[in-house]
Amino acid sequence: MDLELRHLRALCAISEAGSLTRAAAVLGTTQPALSAQLQRIERLLGGPVFTRDRSGCAVTAYGEYVLVRARSILADTDRLRHGPAGFGRRAVRLGGVSGPILVGLADRLGAALSGVEVELHAEYSPRLLVDLVGMGRLDLAAVVDYPGYELQPTPGVDWRIVADEPVHVALGADHPLAARPELALADLGAEPWVLSPPDGAGWPEYFHDVCHGLGFTPRVPHEIGAMRPLQELLARGLALSPCQATFEPVAGVVVRPLAGEPLRMRHLVAWNRHGPLAEHAEQLPRWAAEVYAASLRRLAR
Repeated sequence: MDLELRHLRALCAISEAGSLTRAAAVLGTTQPALSAQLQRIERLLGGPVFTRDRSGCAVTAYGEYVLVRARSILADTDRLRHGPAGFGRRAVRLGGVSGPILVGLADRLGAALSGVEVELHAEYSPRLLVDLVGMGRLDLAAVVDYPGYELQPTPGVDWRIVADEPVHVALGADHPLAARPELALADLGAEPWVLSPPDGAGWPEYFHDVCHGLGFTPRVPHEIGAMRPLQELLARGLALSPCQATFEPVAGVVVRPLAGEPLRMRHLVAWNRHGPLAEHAEQLPRWAAEVYAASLRRLAR
Protein backbone atom coordinates (compact mmCIF):
# COMPACT_ATOMS: atom_id res chain seq x y z
CA MET A 1 0.00 0.00 0.00
CA ASP A 2 1.26 3.47 -0.92
CA LEU A 3 0.63 6.53 1.22
CA GLU A 4 -2.11 8.62 -0.41
CA LEU A 5 -3.66 12.02 0.20
CA ARG A 6 -6.83 10.38 1.55
CA HIS A 7 -4.70 8.75 4.24
CA LEU A 8 -3.30 12.12 5.27
CA ARG A 9 -6.81 13.58 5.38
CA ALA A 10 -7.93 10.72 7.59
CA LEU A 11 -5.08 11.36 10.04
CA CYS A 12 -5.91 15.08 10.18
CA ALA A 13 -9.61 14.35 10.68
CA ILE A 14 -8.86 12.01 13.60
CA SER A 15 -6.57 14.60 15.19
CA GLU A 16 -9.15 17.38 14.87
CA ALA A 17 -12.08 15.24 16.08
CA GLY A 18 -10.22 13.64 18.98
CA SER A 19 -11.85 10.26 18.46
CA LEU A 20 -12.33 7.67 15.74
CA THR A 21 -16.12 7.76 16.09
CA ARG A 22 -16.40 11.51 15.51
CA ALA A 23 -13.79 11.43 12.73
CA ALA A 24 -15.65 8.59 10.99
CA ALA A 25 -18.82 10.70 10.96
CA VAL A 26 -16.92 13.60 9.39
CA LEU A 27 -15.34 11.35 6.76
CA GLY A 28 -18.58 9.55 5.97
CA THR A 29 -17.38 6.09 6.99
CA THR A 30 -17.77 3.76 9.96
CA GLN A 31 -15.67 3.61 13.09
CA PRO A 32 -14.49 0.00 12.46
CA ALA A 33 -13.50 0.85 8.87
CA LEU A 34 -11.60 3.94 9.97
CA SER A 35 -9.90 2.01 12.77
CA ALA A 36 -8.72 -0.63 10.28
CA GLN A 37 -7.51 2.08 7.90
CA LEU A 38 -5.60 3.80 10.70
CA GLN A 39 -3.86 0.54 11.58
CA ARG A 40 -2.78 0.11 7.96
CA ILE A 41 -1.50 3.69 7.79
CA GLU A 42 0.47 3.32 11.02
CA ARG A 43 2.02 0.08 9.77
CA LEU A 44 3.01 1.88 6.58
CA LEU A 45 4.50 4.79 8.54
CA GLY A 46 6.32 2.47 10.90
CA GLY A 47 4.97 3.86 14.20
CA PRO A 48 1.83 4.92 16.08
CA VAL A 49 0.37 8.31 15.23
CA PHE A 50 -2.19 8.15 18.03
CA THR A 51 -2.67 6.46 21.37
CA ARG A 52 -6.24 5.24 21.83
CA ASP A 53 -8.32 4.64 24.94
CA ARG A 54 -11.94 5.00 26.07
CA SER A 55 -11.67 8.81 26.14
CA GLY A 56 -10.56 9.10 22.50
CA CYS A 57 -7.35 9.53 20.50
CA ALA A 58 -4.26 11.46 21.59
CA VAL A 59 -1.43 12.38 19.23
CA THR A 60 1.94 10.77 19.94
CA ALA A 61 5.24 12.65 19.64
CA TYR A 62 5.83 10.87 16.33
CA GLY A 63 2.24 11.71 15.37
CA GLU A 64 2.98 15.43 15.83
CA TYR A 65 5.86 15.04 13.37
CA VAL A 66 3.61 13.26 10.87
CA LEU A 67 0.65 15.65 11.20
CA VAL A 68 2.71 18.81 10.68
CA ARG A 69 3.93 17.42 7.39
CA ALA A 70 0.53 15.98 6.44
CA ARG A 71 -1.15 19.36 6.90
CA SER A 72 1.59 21.09 4.93
CA ILE A 73 1.23 18.62 2.05
CA LEU A 74 -2.56 18.96 2.01
CA ALA A 75 -2.33 22.76 2.10
CA ASP A 76 0.11 22.79 -0.83
CA THR A 77 -2.13 20.37 -2.74
CA ASP A 78 -5.15 22.61 -2.20
CA ARG A 79 -3.17 25.59 -3.53
CA LEU A 80 -2.23 23.63 -6.65
CA ARG A 81 -5.88 22.76 -7.20
CA HIS A 82 -6.75 26.45 -7.38
CA GLY A 83 -4.74 26.53 -10.60
CA PRO A 84 -4.01 29.88 -12.29
CA ALA A 85 -6.79 31.55 -10.25
CA GLY A 86 -4.79 31.00 -7.07
CA PHE A 87 -1.39 31.85 -8.51
CA GLY A 88 0.05 35.06 -7.10
CA ARG A 89 -2.77 35.41 -4.55
CA ARG A 90 -1.65 37.57 -1.63
CA ALA A 91 -1.83 35.60 1.59
CA VAL A 92 -0.09 35.34 4.95
CA ARG A 93 0.05 32.09 6.89
CA LEU A 94 -0.61 32.33 10.61
CA GLY A 95 -0.08 29.39 12.97
CA GLY A 96 -0.72 29.00 16.65
CA VAL A 97 -1.45 26.87 19.67
CA SER A 98 -4.75 26.80 21.50
CA GLY A 99 -5.26 30.08 23.30
CA PRO A 100 -6.73 33.57 23.16
CA ILE A 101 -4.47 35.09 20.50
CA LEU A 102 -4.61 32.96 17.34
CA VAL A 103 -8.07 33.74 15.90
CA GLY A 104 -8.17 37.31 17.19
CA LEU A 105 -4.78 38.07 15.67
CA ALA A 106 -5.91 36.61 12.35
CA ASP A 107 -8.89 38.95 12.41
CA ARG A 108 -6.65 41.91 13.28
CA LEU A 109 -4.22 41.07 10.47
CA GLY A 110 -7.03 40.75 7.96
CA ALA A 111 -8.31 44.21 8.90
CA ALA A 112 -4.87 45.86 8.93
CA LEU A 113 -3.50 44.30 5.72
CA SER A 114 -6.02 45.31 3.09
CA GLY A 115 -6.44 42.79 0.30
CA VAL A 116 -4.40 40.08 2.06
CA GLU A 117 -5.97 36.73 2.90
CA VAL A 118 -5.00 35.20 6.26
CA GLU A 119 -4.64 31.42 6.32
CA LEU A 120 -4.75 29.68 9.72
CA HIS A 121 -2.74 26.62 10.74
CA ALA A 122 -3.54 25.22 14.20
CA GLU A 123 -0.78 23.13 15.76
CA TYR A 124 -0.15 21.74 19.23
CA SER A 125 3.62 22.08 19.53
CA PRO A 126 5.15 25.57 19.98
CA ARG A 127 8.55 24.24 18.93
CA LEU A 128 7.17 22.87 15.67
CA LEU A 129 5.37 26.14 14.97
CA VAL A 130 8.56 28.17 15.38
CA ASP A 131 10.40 25.69 13.15
CA LEU A 132 7.70 26.12 10.49
CA VAL A 133 8.15 29.91 10.69
CA GLY A 134 11.90 29.49 10.25
CA MET A 135 11.34 27.21 7.24
CA GLY A 136 9.03 29.80 5.65
CA ARG A 137 6.03 27.47 5.87
CA LEU A 138 4.39 29.99 8.21
CA ASP A 139 4.82 33.75 8.26
CA LEU A 140 3.73 34.25 11.88
CA ALA A 141 3.01 32.05 14.89
CA ALA A 142 1.36 32.68 18.28
CA VAL A 143 3.08 30.35 20.76
CA VAL A 144 3.68 29.82 24.48
CA ASP A 145 6.59 28.78 26.68
CA TYR A 146 7.31 28.18 30.38
CA PRO A 147 9.94 29.22 32.97
CA GLY A 148 13.03 27.07 32.57
CA TYR A 149 11.82 25.93 29.15
CA GLU A 150 12.00 29.22 27.25
CA LEU A 151 12.05 29.01 23.48
CA GLN A 152 15.55 29.40 22.06
CA PRO A 153 16.59 31.55 19.07
CA THR A 154 15.93 30.04 15.66
CA PRO A 155 17.64 31.19 12.43
CA GLY A 156 15.46 33.59 10.48
CA VAL A 157 12.89 34.06 13.27
CA ASP A 158 12.21 37.08 15.48
CA TRP A 159 9.82 37.07 18.40
CA ARG A 160 8.43 39.24 21.16
CA ILE A 161 6.74 38.47 24.48
CA VAL A 162 3.06 39.43 24.42
CA ALA A 163 2.01 38.49 27.97
CA ASP A 164 3.27 36.69 31.06
CA GLU A 165 0.39 35.13 32.97
CA PRO A 166 -0.22 32.79 35.91
CA VAL A 167 -1.52 29.29 35.22
CA HIS A 168 -4.90 28.60 36.82
CA VAL A 169 -6.82 25.40 37.59
CA ALA A 170 -10.05 24.24 35.93
CA LEU A 171 -12.38 21.90 37.81
CA GLY A 172 -15.99 20.83 38.01
CA ALA A 173 -18.44 23.37 39.41
CA ASP A 174 -19.70 20.72 41.86
CA HIS A 175 -16.22 19.72 43.02
CA PRO A 176 -15.73 20.35 46.79
CA LEU A 177 -12.78 22.64 46.01
CA ALA A 178 -14.84 24.83 43.66
CA ALA A 179 -16.22 26.79 46.61
CA ARG A 180 -12.76 28.22 47.38
CA PRO A 181 -11.81 31.56 45.75
CA GLU A 182 -8.26 30.29 45.17
CA LEU A 183 -6.41 27.01 45.56
CA ALA A 184 -2.99 26.14 46.94
CA LEU A 185 -1.12 23.84 44.55
CA ALA A 186 0.71 22.19 47.48
CA ASP A 187 -2.68 21.07 48.87
CA LEU A 188 -3.70 19.31 45.64
CA GLY A 189 -1.25 16.41 45.80
CA ALA A 190 -4.01 13.84 46.36
CA GLU A 191 -6.20 15.07 43.52
CA PRO A 192 -6.32 13.32 40.13
CA TRP A 193 -5.12 15.51 37.27
CA VAL A 194 -5.74 15.52 33.55
CA LEU A 195 -2.84 16.89 31.51
CA SER A 196 -2.43 17.57 27.82
CA PRO A 197 0.17 15.46 25.96
CA PRO A 198 3.79 16.65 25.74
CA ASP A 199 4.09 19.64 23.42
CA GLY A 200 7.83 19.37 22.80
CA ALA A 201 8.44 22.74 24.44
CA GLY A 202 8.35 21.96 28.16
CA TRP A 203 4.79 20.95 28.95
CA PRO A 204 3.87 18.97 31.04
CA GLU A 205 7.47 18.64 32.27
CA TYR A 206 7.28 22.14 33.75
CA PHE A 207 4.14 21.23 35.71
CA HIS A 208 5.83 18.14 37.15
CA ASP A 209 8.93 20.17 38.06
CA VAL A 210 6.91 22.69 40.07
CA CYS A 211 4.89 19.99 41.83
CA HIS A 212 8.06 18.11 42.78
CA GLY A 213 9.50 21.36 44.12
CA LEU A 214 6.46 21.62 46.39
CA GLY A 215 7.06 18.12 47.72
CA PHE A 216 4.62 15.93 45.83
CA THR A 217 4.32 13.92 42.64
CA PRO A 218 1.05 14.70 40.84
CA ARG A 219 -1.27 11.79 40.17
CA VAL A 220 -2.09 11.94 36.45
CA PRO A 221 -4.44 9.14 35.39
CA HIS A 222 -5.65 11.06 32.32
CA GLU A 223 -3.86 12.51 29.29
CA ILE A 224 -6.21 14.30 26.88
CA GLY A 225 -5.44 16.73 24.09
CA ALA A 226 -8.93 17.29 22.65
CA MET A 227 -11.02 20.01 24.29
CA ARG A 228 -14.41 18.28 24.34
CA PRO A 229 -13.49 15.15 26.33
CA LEU A 230 -11.38 17.34 28.64
CA GLN A 231 -14.39 19.54 29.41
CA GLU A 232 -16.59 16.49 30.01
CA LEU A 233 -14.06 15.00 32.42
CA LEU A 234 -13.81 18.25 34.38
CA ALA A 235 -17.56 18.83 34.47
CA ARG A 236 -18.07 15.39 36.00
CA GLY A 237 -15.61 16.22 38.77
CA LEU A 238 -13.25 13.39 37.82
CA ALA A 239 -10.05 15.46 37.64
CA LEU A 240 -8.44 18.89 37.86
CA SER A 241 -6.56 20.50 35.01
CA PRO A 242 -4.04 23.35 34.77
CA CYS A 243 -5.33 25.97 32.35
CA GLN A 244 -4.51 29.35 30.91
CA ALA A 245 -5.79 32.41 32.73
CA THR A 246 -7.84 33.20 29.63
CA PHE A 247 -9.50 29.75 29.56
CA GLU A 248 -13.24 30.20 28.99
CA PRO A 249 -15.08 27.59 31.07
CA VAL A 250 -18.18 25.83 29.77
CA ALA A 251 -21.25 24.88 31.77
CA GLY A 252 -20.29 22.77 34.78
CA VAL A 253 -16.66 23.94 34.83
CA VAL A 254 -15.08 26.76 36.86
CA VAL A 255 -11.58 28.26 36.92
CA ARG A 256 -9.71 29.15 40.11
CA PRO A 257 -6.36 30.94 40.53
CA LEU A 258 -3.47 29.31 42.39
CA ALA A 259 -2.28 31.04 45.55
CA GLY A 260 1.15 32.60 45.11
CA GLU A 261 1.12 31.93 41.33
CA PRO A 262 3.52 28.96 41.44
CA LEU A 263 2.94 28.22 37.73
CA ARG A 264 3.41 30.76 34.95
CA MET A 265 3.54 30.83 31.17
CA ARG A 266 4.37 33.34 28.45
CA HIS A 267 2.53 34.16 25.23
CA LEU A 268 4.78 35.13 22.32
CA VAL A 269 4.49 35.97 18.64
CA ALA A 270 7.20 34.79 16.25
CA TRP A 271 7.61 35.83 12.63
CA ASN A 272 9.94 35.14 9.74
CA ARG A 273 12.26 38.13 9.51
CA HIS A 274 12.44 37.71 5.73
CA GLY A 275 8.73 37.10 5.25
CA PRO A 276 5.88 39.37 4.19
CA LEU A 277 5.16 40.48 7.77
CA ALA A 278 8.69 41.64 8.58
CA GLU A 279 7.79 45.24 7.68
CA HIS A 280 5.11 45.11 10.41
CA ALA A 281 7.50 43.88 13.12
CA GLU A 282 6.67 46.79 15.43
CA GLN A 283 2.92 46.35 15.11
CA LEU A 284 2.69 42.56 15.44
CA PRO A 285 3.37 42.35 19.21
CA ARG A 286 1.06 45.31 19.84
CA TRP A 287 -1.79 43.75 17.87
CA ALA A 288 -1.31 40.45 19.71
CA ALA A 289 -1.25 42.25 23.08
CA GLU A 290 -4.48 44.05 22.22
CA VAL A 291 -6.16 40.76 21.33
CA TYR A 292 -4.94 39.21 24.60
CA ALA A 293 -6.20 42.18 26.65
CA ALA A 294 -9.58 41.96 24.94
CA SER A 295 -9.88 38.29 25.97
CA LEU A 296 -9.20 39.24 29.60
CA ARG A 297 -11.86 41.94 29.48
CA ARG A 298 -14.36 39.49 28.01
CA LEU A 299 -13.76 37.04 30.88
CA ALA A 300 -14.13 39.81 33.46
CA ARG A 301 -17.66 40.67 32.36
